[in-house]
Amino acid sequence: MFDQLNNEFDQVVDKMVGWVEELIIMLPNFAVAIVVIFIFYFIAKGLRNLIKNLLARFSNNFTINDFLGQVTFILIVLIGLFIALGILQLQNTVTSLLAGVGIVGLALGLAFKDIASNFFAGIYLAVRSPINEGDLIEYDDNFGTVKKISMRATTLQTLQGQDIIIPNKFIMDNAFTHYTVNGIRRIDLQVGVSYGDDLDRVEKITKEAIEKIDYLLQTKPVDFYYQEFGSSSINYVIRYWISFQKQPDYLRAVSDGIKLIKKAYDANDIMITFPIRTLDFGIKGGQTLKDMLVSAHKEINGD
Repeated sequence: MFDQLNNEFDQVVDKMVGWVEELIIMLPNFAVAIVVIFIFYFIAKGLRNLIKNLLARFSNNFTINDFLGQVTFILIVLIGLFIALGILQLQNTVTSLLAGVGIVGLALGLAFKDIASNFFAGIYLAVRSPINEGDLIEYDDNFGTVKKISMRATTLQTLQGQDIIIPNKFIMDNAFTHYTVNGIRRIDLQVGVSYGDDLDRVEKITKEAIEKIDYLLQTKPVDFYYQEFGSSSINYVIRYWISFQKQPDYLRAVSDGIKLIKKAYDANDIMITFPIRTLDFGIKGGQTLKDMLVSAHKEINGD
């Protein structure tokens, strides 16, 4: 019995001695692996800062810039870790880790397909910058200013102050109207004047009134076109351009245009007509207005 215990003890000691010998043999490799990890850590840290600074030149989305910097940092550290494991002759461990990462990544990709789609769309929006925070856009009847672009969704703040959350993939896959990108916008004012007014005179006075706006875009002309014979007026549209950044710029230009046209028309006796309705009481089988008033008078007075 004691001989058996001694044999088992000797086997344990031999095993531990073997481990110690292997550890001593691997000490240089272990030291090199630690140095490799530290080197890759500092490389990753430097690249993270470099990428964040480079992205800041092309994108105002600080959240995405920081995220991409962190992703770069993690990838470089993982590469250093795999190299260190290879130095320690743990290739099987590296293979198992890579296989595990691949399987987990595939499973997560299938399970969170929509989230992943929004995520990559958010990265694209940040890098290519088709829209930025503060831009005025219209998407699917939603009109407002881009408040925030995150990794999952874009937050649009309407002019009334409500927030609308739009998944990034919808911004990528569908058309939207960008009002800020070109920096200019055209105002189309539709007005109707009386049939009795001189149309050439109306056009001249109207254009002169609009040209008094001191912030008009001088590279674009003021255009005036008559459009139709309306039920009570001859209708026209006048078009003029302004530099545009925010919606108040547009609203101000519309308001100033209306005021200047009204003031010019008042000074030159040009009539902006009211809607007119003609009532004909003399149709066949009916009564004239005069006969109706006489009949009403007799009923009131008991005649």
